[in-house]
Amino acid sequence: MSGIKKHHWTTTKLIVFGYLAVITTGTLLLMLPVSNRQMTAAPFMDAWFTATSATCVTGLVLHDTYTFWSEFGQGVILLLIQIGGIGFMTIAISALAITKRKIGLSQRLLMQESVAAPQVGGIVRMAKFVFGGTVLFEGIGAILLSFYFVPRLGTGKGIYFSVFHSISAFCNAGIDLMGYFDPGTSLMTASGSPLVSITIMLLIIVGGLGFLVWADVRNHKWHYKNYKLHTKVVLMATAILILGGAVLMFFFELGKPSMEGRSFGEQVLCAFFQAVTPRTAGFNTVDLTTLSGCSKILIVGLMFIGGSPGSTAGGIKTTTMSIMILSIWSEFRKRKDIECFRRRMEENALRHASCVTMLYGLLILVGSVLIASADGTAIQDALFEAASAIGTVGLSLGITAQLGTVSHIVLILLMFIGRVGGITILIAFGNRIANIPSKLPMEKVSVG
Repeated sequence: MSGIKKHHWTTTKLIVFGYLAVITTGTLLLMLPVSNRQMTAAPFMDAWFTATSATCVTGLVLHDTYTFWSEFGQGVILLLIQIGGIGFMTIAISALAITKRKIGLSQRLLMQESVAAPQVGGIVRMAKFVFGGTVLFEGIGAILLSFYFVPRLGTGKGIYFSVFHSISAFCNAGIDLMGYFDPGTSLMTASGSPLVSITIMLLIIVGGLGFLVWADVRNHKWHYKNYKLHTKVVLMATAILILGGAVLMFFFELGKPSMEGRSFGEQVLCAFFQAVTPRTAGFNTVDLTTLSGCSKILIVGLMFIGGSPGSTAGGIKTTTMSIMILSIWSEFRKRKDIECFRRRMEENALRHASCVTMLYGLLILVGSVLIASADGTAIQDALFEAASAIGTVGLSLGITAQLGTVSHIVLILLMFIGRVGGITILIAFGNRIANIPSKLPMEKVSVG
């Protein structure tokens, strides 16, 4: 095996075990009696599921976060969300940089892998940029949200709620403390507040764009023509998914129970919110169980796509979806290469995109069948939960807490794979034998 391939294999394996270590530590902390309001040791499955959901910034929960977990437990969950959102290596390298400690090649390679950076050069500057940008955006979000929470909860509690929801939104976690107002309702009690909805949406979008997009926009400001192809594809795909999803959601729910009694402006706001949050935050401002079948399928599709590479979001990623669609367009035009924005994509892009799409599709299918068979759940509900788990979304039709141990383990595995990345896990535990330089004889296979 070449040195580069061996380094790549070792790096991915360290990332996998790093996330496992964070989840294990979080589980043990949440099992402490001080972590829940009953002051008794939480069941292992409850703690494990919650720690995994927080670290993998998913948002699926077995208990209402505010009413079940104490302030200490909520603090543990918030810390896990922050670590899982921007990556433990980003935090570690930023801390080393601040303390002027030497950062070795192995740490740089880990950082490169965790944020999907194209090269290891300048990775320390990237880490500090990611950390600083995260603090900035979460701080701005907390300040804006405080105008809603402080008048209702007082200064101390209002600031705490503002910080919690800002971090949860930016990290695309979707875990909330709104159980204080009405347990298990997510942001439905604040659905009429443009301040809350728009702030949360902007935090989700910025967190889901990816750190590479941030850096590119910072370097070139508003000069769109100078952006890298990656940035252009991400921004275009994000805009299409948000606008297209909102329009479809609005018309799918027009005159339906989910929008009953809402003004036209609030219906538009809810449509946009439900189009943004499946990618991949997990908040909701309407009761998902009242949505039409078309809207639920739309949400499953958005959860499957998710955010962008190197971001706080999950899913197959916007670039993967774009490559798959562009490949169809290239085939239709009889072009050999996949082209976009007057650029040609690398040759193995389609193979990688196809692998990711098929892998996630198969995992959702298998997970849905296992959940449906284990608990007798309707297959469409099981499909929704499985897509939410592997997309690290956290939206639910209200069946998560009612599922059995087997289904909870399935969801835990899907959440972990969705956050770490299916390809990363395959590389980490796959065959390490180097590729044989010789090629086998070629033979044609009919397709389509």
